[in-house]
Order: sequence, then structure tokens, then C-alpha cells
Amino acid sequence: MRKGILGLTAAAAALSLGLTACGGDSGDSGAAPSGSAPASSAAAKPAGKIGVILPDSKSSPRWETADHKYLEEAFKAAGVEYDIQNAQNDKTAFQTIADQMITNGATVLLIVNLDSGTGKAVIDKAKGQGVPVIDYDRLTLGGGASYYVSFDNVKVGKLQGEGLVKCLTDKKVDKPIIAELNGSPTDNNATQFKEGYDGVLKPKYDSGDYKKGPDQSVPDWDPRKANTIFEQMLTSEPKIGGVLAANDNLGNAAITVLKKQKLNGKVPVTGQDAGVQGLQNILVGDQCMTVYKAVKQEADAAAKLAVALAKGEKPTVSGTTKDTQTGQDVPAVLLDPLAVTFENVKDVVADGFVTKDELCKGEYADKCTEAGVQ
Repeated sequence: MRKGILGLTAAAAALSLGLTACGGDSGDSGAAPSGSAPASSAAAKPAGKIGVILPDSKSSPRWETADHKYLEEAFKAAGVEYDIQNAQNDKTAFQTIADQMITNGATVLLIVNLDSGTGKAVIDKAKGQGVPVIDYDRLTLGGGASYYVSFDNVKVGKLQGEGLVKCLTDKKVDKPIIAELNGSPTDNNATQFKEGYDGVLKPKYDSGDYKKGPDQSVPDWDPRKANTIFEQMLTSEPKIGGVLAANDNLGNAAITVLKKQKLNGKVPVTGQDAGVQGLQNILVGDQCMTVYKAVKQEADAAAKLAVALAKGEKPTVSGTTKDTQTGQDVPAVLLDPLAVTFENVKDVVADGFVTKDELCKGEYADKCTEAGVQ
């Protein structure tokens, strides 16, 4: 990973994760295990098996293209046995996979919950078997996971709100009507994102600088549902002047609708995840910004915790996050996100999250050159 803005974030993450040994789209019900690496004979204590459950492959491409890959690389480098599966947005499958992993010898679980109820059921069962659980990316409210590894999600939302304000200011839009296309109502991250961007937008609404327009959550972060929802928003309020979309998939759904009215590029749209599609939308001017979360840093931090737990250690971390349901502080590693506009798309490529070949195909080649992508 290169140094610079993102390199500093990585260094901060490494410092925040002070591990200390104190002893001791297919709809399938789940993908096949991704593989395993042989246990290292050099370890002082043989590590147990680590089970990872990812949520789906539709709400965001990152789960399979980034998280799966980086977690697997980290576990292989550590020489531990692992099993990575995807629940494909099936709550029953999620619990079944967890049961099978514990039965098959997993001594640590790392999960991205589909909702807090399902996540808590898995955590409760794991605890009953003496298996610690790491909440990865999404906090399970009321779950009592041993650790939580994610990004500062309120800050993610704040960057989105600030990004939309800048885009509207740059376009000199007067008293714009803002549509909010929020993430899944069952995802605590979506709640935190909204807390962040509403903190930026509410003063604008209160002052009369902006007008609050349609505001709706998208079940399961489903882009098809987002498309329908935004079509209804635009029908009810044709003069929408800006769209706070909680991630790139939802943003693209809004852009697809705006294109039909020849409003793409005229109505600023936000996003998050900095995947290929979102960055391409930024390059051509249909999306005004996204938020980059360096998934490799997140995966590496989570893998480091999981490996320590699998070796019987009790790692310590410097941060905590509040479980708003129980009021308890969960030991946490929270990383810094980065706002991305046309001016720094190149940084996401330089960081290795997407490749130039993926991003700069066909019609996007000239725009990549203009943006300084190398």
C-alpha cells in the first residue's frame, strides 16, 4: 500500500490495533468454502479454525471482490485454517452456515450480519460454545460481540453530506430540493451514515437554504428497489435538485432514473464504496462524489484480531463503540474513510482497490487520462 493520505490511515490503524497475548446475485443459500491454508508449525500454539460469514454479493460488489480476497490473503499469510462463506442475503442460511462452522471446528467467527436479530442469534449460540465473535463492518446491536472492526460510519455520512453541499455550491443551485435515498433500515451502518449526513443537511433545511424532499430507506440495499423508490420520488417531486444516496449502487439506481429525464449530471448524486461503477459515474460527471473505505485495512485489522483469538490470545484494542441498544462499549477498531471526487479518483487506483484496466475501459479511457489515473 502506497504512502500518503491512505498510507497515514493504515499506519493509524496499525497503531490502534495493539494486540497483546494474555494467555489462554445468485440467491444461493451459501457459497462453497473458499479454501484453507495449512497451520503454521512455527506457531507457539496451533491456531484454531476461523469462520467468516459475508452477507451477500448484491448490495455491494465489495464483499466478494475485496473483503473475501483480502481476508483470504491475510489468513494464508498467517498460516491459519479458515472457511469463508457468503449467506447471499438469506437469514436462515446465515444461521445454518454459522452452526456448520462451529460443528466443523471453528474457534472464532467473523461475521457481517444481515440484521441485528440474526446476528445476535449467531453470537448467542457461538458464546454458548465458547467461540468468540468479531462483528465485521456492521455492529450487531444487542449482540455483545467480542470485538467490532469497521470504519467511522458517522464520518462516512458526514463526508457524503459535505460532498453534496460542495457539489450544489459549485453548481450554484439555489434552494435545492434534496432527496435522501438511505440504506437498509435493518443495517446499523445505514443509521450511522444517516446520522452523519443529516447532521450536515439539517442546518441547511432549518435555514431555508435547502428544502427537504423525499426521504426513504431502501430494504436490503437492493438497487432494483432503489430504482423503483427513486422513480416514485421523482414523480412526486420532479424538481429534485440533489440526491443523497447512501452508497454507489443506490446512487447508480437514481442516476439510471435521472438519465431517462436527461437530468444526469445536472442533479448531483452522492455514493459510497468507490467501486468501479461509482468511479466511472464520477469520471463522466453523473455522480459528484463517493466515499472510499480502504477495505484492505479493515480486512487486515479484523484478520489480525481473529488470528490472535484463534491462538488463544486476548487482544486489546484502543477504541470502543457504543451499542445503542445495551449501552455497552464494544472494543473496536474504527478506520478513517476518504471522500473521493473527480480530482482524487486516481488515489483509489493507486491504492490498489480498483485497477486502471477495470476502470478505464472504452468510453472511460479519455476521462481517466484527464483525471490523472495511472
